[in-house]
Amino acid sequence: MNKRFAPAYLLTLVNVLGFSILMPILPFVVEDYGAPKWVFGLLLTLYSAFQFIGAPFLGTLSDSMGRKPILLVSQAGTLFSWIIFVIALSLPETPIWGLMLPLWIIILSRIIDGLTGGNTAVANAYIADITTRKEKSYIFGYLGGIAGIGMIIGPGIGGLAASTSYGYMGTMFFAILISVLTLITIIFWLKESHPIENRSKRKKQSITKTFFILRRIREVNPAPIIKTLLVLKLFFSSMMAFYIATISLFLIDLFEFDVQHLGYFMFAGGGFLAFNQAFLSRLFIKKFGEYRTLLLGLGLCAVGLVCLTIMDSLGPFIAFYYILNLGLSLCFPTFNALLSIHANPKKQGEIMGISESINSFAMATFPVISAAIYGVIGFELYLGLSLMPLIALLIALFTYKRLGAAVRV
Repeated sequence: MNKRFAPAYLLTLVNVLGFSILMPILPFVVEDYGAPKWVFGLLLTLYSAFQFIGAPFLGTLSDSMGRKPILLVSQAGTLFSWIIFVIALSLPETPIWGLMLPLWIIILSRIIDGLTGGNTAVANAYIADITTRKEKSYIFGYLGGIAGIGMIIGPGIGGLAASTSYGYMGTMFFAILISVLTLITIIFWLKESHPIENRSKRKKQSITKTFFILRRIREVNPAPIIKTLLVLKLFFSSMMAFYIATISLFLIDLFEFDVQHLGYFMFAGGGFLAFNQAFLSRLFIKKFGEYRTLLLGLGLCAVGLVCLTIMDSLGPFIAFYYILNLGLSLCFPTFNALLSIHANPKKQGEIMGISESINSFAMATFPVISAAIYGVIGFELYLGLSLMPLIALLIALFTYKRLGAAVRV
């Protein structure tokens, strides 16, 4: 393993762990304070909604001020949010506007974490800075695999920490430890990757502009392939938001999974996703190139989603679930690699910030909508869902010839 990538690998792992270890305790925290279930959804949505605002700001700032100081500020914000969460758990249960006081403070914690949670965009820009054209695809694949591992082990660590005599505080102290470890890594190990001569001039940013993604893209004025990739990313991220919000409901309704079986299935799915991104995606990219691998991934996603709706036995379902999983694994690293390859070096952070804000917009907007639609039409949702990667695939094929040499490398 090349040592110059080690800080990025560690940063990715601890970032994901810092989020995923919270997942097992949040529903129980909400329940213990006597709040309705929609509050749990609100806590998840708030993080993504404020990340949608924060990611473009942090990405643009990193283009003008450098990656390291923005990563430091971002991670410090995450640490501060965890400390606020701990304080919330120690407050008295005083009702205010229909919710207990601790829940309002936890809501504040999630908002702060979301605003400073754009470090993923800056970390991707950092990787773009230090990798060669040949390295980008497989390094982003490794990062995806590492993130998958974090999503697998994080909930287990969070649940185990909460089962100790410290309860929820055990989970939160572990989250704080992870954040401190990340800060130490950034301060002492991570070197600035964005030299002064490559930095853009600092420009005034407006919160209102953040809500208009198309306007931000127009102002950045990227190459045609970047515009195409961001449009494809919108369809792909929307599909992912619908999928993440409903796959558990789908499995419970179709196969009557209990919590244990659902956990086993998700663990296996996360393992496949991590392995495919870290290893198989590199083989496909080496054979077909980044853009054609992305086309293949979108096609596999569409096929997998359609076939899942017509399978009523577990064996064939798992086979087509793997096809969907492989499609996702091919799309994740190729999106980041292609954006990195074709972005102006002075605007890497801003482009990655816009890309991350598209993810955040989808995750903040569509989970509640998709759950509501699923409640009405059930499994048929996945037939409609398959249209998203299919439309993205058609757009990509239509623009393939027009983009020319940019996508044939």
